[in-house]
Amino acid sequence: MRLKTRFYKIEAEKPIVILNDEDAKDLGVFVSGRVKIKYNEHEITAIVDTTDTLVGEGEIGLLEDIHDLIKVEDGDFVEVESARRPVSVEFIKKKLDGKTLNEYEIYSIIYDITNNNLSSIELSSFVTGGYINKYTIEEIVSLTTSMVKTGEQIDFGDDVVDKHCIGGVAGNRTTMVVVPIVAAAGLTIPKTSSRAITSPSGTADTMEVLSNVQFSIDEVKDIVTSTNACIIWGGTVNLAPADDKIIRVEYPLSLDAEGHLLSSVMAKKMAIGSDYVLIDIPVGKGSKMPDSVKARELAINFIEIGKRLGISVECLITDGSSPIGTGIGPALEARDVLNVLENKGPVDLMNKSLDLAGTLLELSNRVGKGKGRKMAENILSSGKALAKMKEIIEMQGGNPDIRPEDIDVSENQYVVTSKHKGKVRFIDNKSISAIARTAGAPRIKSSGIYMHVGVGDSVKLNDPLFTIYAADERRLDDAVKINEKLVPIRVGSVISDIIT
Repeated sequence: MRLKTRFYKIEAEKPIVILNDEDAKDLGVFVSGRVKIKYNEHEITAIVDTTDTLVGEGEIGLLEDIHDLIKVEDGDFVEVESARRPVSVEFIKKKLDGKTLNEYEIYSIIYDITNNNLSSIELSSFVTGGYINKYTIEEIVSLTTSMVKTGEQIDFGDDVVDKHCIGGVAGNRTTMVVVPIVAAAGLTIPKTSSRAITSPSGTADTMEVLSNVQFSIDEVKDIVTSTNACIIWGGTVNLAPADDKIIRVEYPLSLDAEGHLLSSVMAKKMAIGSDYVLIDIPVGKGSKMPDSVKARELAINFIEIGKRLGISVECLITDGSSPIGTGIGPALEARDVLNVLENKGPVDLMNKSLDLAGTLLELSNRVGKGKGRKMAENILSSGKALAKMKEIIEMQGGNPDIRPEDIDVSENQYVVTSKHKGKVRFIDNKSISAIARTAGAPRIKSSGIYMHVGVGDSVKLNDPLFTIYAADERRLDDAVKINEKLVPIRVGSVISDIIT
């Protein structure tokens, strides 16, 4: 069928065309079907959407992605014929039926995800299949290696270490303390981190307060060669790109299949050639992992997958029942990090970071068992970790002499005070994060929350609990209203807690 093109300046990140309903019927294709488009020497297969209004009979709507691929202009004529769906769609159906996929079948799916060959419905079906029907260890290993093969890989040499936290705890910016400690000990730790999806800040968002976080692979190599480390956003170096596409589908319905979680983490570690990996698994009410039993099961799977991939993995099950540090939101968290590196606290962030760094030093055989924490403490207290962080910041284009007080926070503030006398019994991670996001974090880096109290602290009536920093007055009002609804901090006596 010969159709006239109509060009729409819309990017879909995958080849999509719009057909008139009648032309689609004549071609025998439906929504999410495939057509082959030929123009001069160019040929491409695209996913179909249909309409009875946007394009007329005899026309084909082309989005910007198609225009760039086949160099067609508005009003040109192209040859269009029906095409078969990718074979990976059959493998997705197989997983939906509860069957086990082999290495070839999984690679086919991941390849098509990476190359945008699947429709949104097909990709969603793959995510759903993995959520409903759990993956075997063999399938997870295949998912991991397939994600690595379809993305970029970087060789940083021998004895490369890395860490990862599965998330769910507000604050908890340990990576930015662990990396300079471990790098100052002589280990290579190229840390690629994520931006926030549901939290008030990701490591990349917080590091961006201090320096640039977006670099090419060659630039990353230069940074790591110079400093033994980097703290960058992983989105620009194209490591395991299928994973990012899967996460975008999982997010709206909170479909976090364990198999996808395991392969997501391990693929990115494998892609940078990690030899030793430490996994932080926070446990507690309000975190992603509600109980220690499930945490231990996840840890066992991480370790087993690591063995099969040739990576030494250790997991720490940590307290995730309340926020870590005083700052929640990019600017406030960056202040916390610099304060810890200057040996000023917050104490909980400092202690957890030292535990993690010490474990990594032992795991990588830099120091004997039981001596890692002490070595980490010495590196921090001597100023070597701060000096290393300054090197990293400078190599990433930031100001190495920045101090905590140099980091601006919003002038739109509201102090939440205690309505009771007693002890702080509980601080809800999810609620605190929701308030910080309502205030503007992470998009507005100066927004967030500063915690004045921690669990176990004694407070009097009208004592400050936390301060909200909002991007503007409207967001501040919204954040205050959300706080009144959620009541994220419980204060009271043991008796009043039992009654309520």
